Amino acid sequence: MPESPESPDSLERARLAQETKDERKVWYFLGYFLFGIHIVAFVMIYAVRHAR
Repeated sequence: MPESPESPDSLERARLAQETKDERKVWYFLGYFLFGIHIVAFVMIYAVRHAR
């Protein structure tokens, strides 16, 4: 018997797939954010050390 699109199993699988995709987006955002913070920090350190 084929599953209907609204069966609990297919809904759970779809929810898990979406959750995995969202979690990956969060990790990418976190990675880019931390990378950007470091770039800003290095630029500020450079500016302070070379200020006159």
